Order: sequence, then structure tokens, then C-alpha cells
Amino acid sequence: MDDNRAEVRDFLTSRRAKVTPEQAGLPTAGQRRVPGLRRTEVSALAGMSVEYYSKLERGQLAGVSPGVLEAVARALRLDDAERAHLLRLAQEANGSGALLRPTRKPKQRAIRPSLRWSLDSVTAPAIVVNLRQDLLAANLLGRAMYSDVYTDSAGVPNFGRFTFLDPAARRFYPNWNLAADMLVANLRTAAGVDPHDKALHDLVGELSTRSDEFRRRWGAHNVRIHGTGRKTFHHHVVGDLDLAYESTELRAEPDLTMTIYAAEPDSPTAQALSLLASWAASETGIVP
Repeated sequence: MDDNRAEVRDFLTSRRAKVTPEQAGLPTAGQRRVPGLRRTEVSALAGMSVEYYSKLERGQLAGVSPGVLEAVARALRLDDAERAHLLRLAQEANGSGALLRPTRKPKQRAIRPSLRWSLDSVTAPAIVVNLRQDLLAANLLGRAMYSDVYTDSAGVPNFGRFTFLDPAARRFYPNWNLAADMLVANLRTAAGVDPHDKALHDLVGELSTRSDEFRRRWGAHNVRIHGTGRKTFHHHVVGDLDLAYESTELRAEPDLTMTIYAAEPDSPTAQALSLLASWAASETGIVP
């Protein structure tokens, strides 16, 4: 419970610091000692007393109604991912988080054969990751695309360790700062989904100890919904890749997400993917 209160406190405080008076439609006269809104301003925007809002910001979300949570979300201008995160924190404070989550099978890194067959049937690059951002499986083209991530033979590749501890990540992600922000936001979201995942806690502890860049981003408490968008990569064999992606949770394995990448037809990236497929076939002896 203490961990939940600390998480709530840090999350609400960090969200309040991100909202400027101008964004909230408030006057900006006077000197401000801290960035963002004051507690009195948030409480007024949310329609509650400053004493009550201060109690919430101290981490006391147990028993708070959905209406109050929505009022706070509106006042802090939370996006969909941040709203969902606040709701999960409140459920955890009420002790109902476990009831709302599906019964979880023991966490394991083995991929069902049928899922691997499905991956292999996809002709575009496709991968499967878990909440901790372990790269559990990829089809031939996905493995070729992420060949830099597979260089560590110590165990299952992890995007967090690759992004913050492997120098190759700075070349692989042309916009490394954006990739790093997204990765940490995914991990922070995962921590809200399953706050009792020991392996995730261990990963966060390791990265916080070994990377100042990770530690700073983790302290920002940003979360996100990872669904669709575009990403750019620089592959060491075929060069730049500008790819659209679609990610979906696997209904049979709610902790796993499959992501499929696609290039615009007849684009330079489509040509690069064709080269990548040929390179992958030459490396493995498998005809693409």
C-alpha cells in the first residue's frame, strides 16, 4: 500500500507540474516558485476543496469515486493513457486491482508453437513482446530487422536493456530520445497494469542503477497507449527504415503484444525490406 501511495503522489505531482496556467485558462500574474499549476488551482478546476485534493495528492485514493477521479483527470488534462493509469492506481488502492485483472498464468518466456507458426506466416516484420519489453519471438524478417537487439546471447533480449545499455541503440534509433521516452512510458504503464511483477521491478532497478537517462525518464511518470503509429530505424545492412506499425494484445495471452510493421508500397523502405529479406535468407539459408 505504501508503494501505491508513493506512485499516486509522484504521478499526480508530475502531471500537475506539466500543466501551465495558460493551458488551464488561468491568469498568469505573479511569480511562481514551481512549474505548472498550484494545488489550489487544481482543486478549483476539479470542483473540490484544496484540503481534499491535497489528500489525494498525498496518495490516498482508497474509496475515491469515479466522478472525483474524472474531475481530477479533467483538471490535470490527462490523456487516455494517463486516465487509465490513474484508474488502475485507484483500483490498486481499493484492493480491487487483482479482481479486475484476469487470472494470470505463471509468467513464462516460452511461446506457444501455434503463436510461432502464426508469426512465421506473416510476411512483414512481426514481433511479440511482454509487458517488461522482453523480445520473446519474431518471424524471419522481424529477427533480421532487430538483429542488433539479438546480439546479446546472455538470455532473452530486452528492449529496455538494449535502448539504455547498448551503444548500438543510438545508431539503430535515429531519434533515440523519442525511442527512449516511448520505451520508459511503456514500462511505466506496465508497472501500473501489474504492480507486483518482480521481474519488472528488478529490470527497473537495474536500469535505474546503470543509466542516468533511464532514471530521469522513469521519474517523469509518463505513460502511453502503444497501439499504432510510425517508427524510424537505421539498420546496419539496409539503411533507413520508415515503418508504420500496428500493435495488438493477444487475447489468449493478455501479457503479450504482437506488433506488425509495414512499409508504404513502392517506397524506399519497401525496397529496403526486400533487401532485408534477401539478407535474412542468406544469413539463415531460409528462402523468404
